[in-house]
Amino acid sequence: MNLKQELQTLNGKLDTFRRKLAAAEKRGDAAIILQFKKEITAMTKRIANVKGQQTRELNKEGSEVKGLTFKRELTKVEQADMGQLKKSVKGLVVVHPMTALGREMGIKTVTGFAPSKF
Repeated sequence: MNLKQELQTLNGKLDTFRRKLAAAEKRGDAAIILQFKKEITAMTKRIANVKGQQTRELNKEGSEVKGLTFKRELTKVEQADMGQLKKSVKGLVVVHPMTALGREMGIKTVTGFAPSKF
């Protein structure tokens, strides 16, 4: 299971625990309330760990892409024919500003990174 799916699953479980906690509080069941509070705390910690792991992976990928020797913004024509561009430039990595990697890198336009000039 990848991190995104795991995070979704954990958030779903957390939501379920919160709903069950609210129902237990409504009934006044102290033992169940305590159990769900522990579950919520554990699930929150696990979610924080997964988010941290996602951030580390993005930072690692971003540093690898920034490590490529050449970068430049892509023109609209190049963006329109991305398949041809990728075939002609070996090792090209295209980063869009709206993706997680693009936001993490702080780019403002579609940018191409490659080991050699293109």
